[in-house]
Amino acid sequence: MLPPLRDGTVLRERYRLVGVVGQGGMGSVYRAEDLRLPGRLCAIKEVQPDPSASIELQEQAQEQFLQEASILAQLDHPNLPKVSDYFSEGERDYIVMDYVPGKDLRQLVDECYDDNRWLEESLVLDWARQISDALFYLHQQLPPVLHRDIKPANIKLTPDNRIKLVDFGLVKVMASDEARTVTVLQGRGTALYTPLEQYGGDNGHTDVRSDVYAFGATLYNLLTNYPPPSAKERFLNPRALRPIQEINPDVSQVVNDVVMWAMEMHPDNRPESIQALRAALFDRSGVPSSDSAPQITLAGALQDNGALLALTAILLFIAFLFTLFG
Repeated sequence: MLPPLRDGTVLRERYRLVGVVGQGGMGSVYRAEDLRLPGRLCAIKEVQPDPSASIELQEQAQEQFLQEASILAQLDHPNLPKVSDYFSEGERDYIVMDYVPGKDLRQLVDECYDDNRWLEESLVLDWARQISDALFYLHQQLPPVLHRDIKPANIKLTPDNRIKLVDFGLVKVMASDEARTVTVLQGRGTALYTPLEQYGGDNGHTDVRSDVYAFGATLYNLLTNYPPPSAKERFLNPRALRPIQEINPDVSQVVNDVVMWAMEMHPDNRPESIQALRAALFDRSGVPSSDSAPQITLAGALQDNGALLALTAILLFIAFLFTLFG
């Protein structure tokens, strides 16, 4: 990966970099001054090419980036940072968006952990309502937009107590027929918050229910001070995920049940949409009875989730080896 750009570097003859906000597998995120609008700070997300990819694939990825960044630039929601510009310079692509001040929710959870206390359920639900508003807006776009990396570190609380869902690093824009998908920026999400079907970068078997899982995993972290075990760990040990109330007895039964529902391993057993999750969580209707939940059949699984089942078989084989030689 290319090294971060130095402070003082000017991009597009407009954006002067003043610091690195964060770094990831695809590049860095910079804080920058907008030289055309004095006093305006922005965040610039850098995307670097896969060094192992061919020149042709890198060119295709850059073209795809520019096409889909144009879709992100059209988004306008109070709980999302506004994307104001996008461009390429040399081997790097950039997305420019509003700089969001404040702490991220991971920092707030860490503070609670250090103080041996939990966030109030009512406060978490207020944040959840704002996050779900943003996700509902993204999923209602034509074509739908998936975030694919929802986690506490990617959610900020501004000084005026507004939630912002940041970091479009793994955003996916679904094709209009919803049979094929394309990814704005390549990546796999963060393991502890990523559903099993998203492992391995399989774009063909992720949909809005993948964001539902990550949203549920985020709420789990906010309510317990602990991130949930990864989907891979849960597959190998189905009891790895403890009910929220075992950790934080102050959480209500409805909230416990709805969050656990959102984190079901198979997509068919989760809420089918953010709307369904919102109804269960905020209307206090709770989780539907088991007879109304989607049923998984072998034929349907083979037809619709072949990649997920293939990964399942691999994990079963790994578990067998651990048992045999462990």
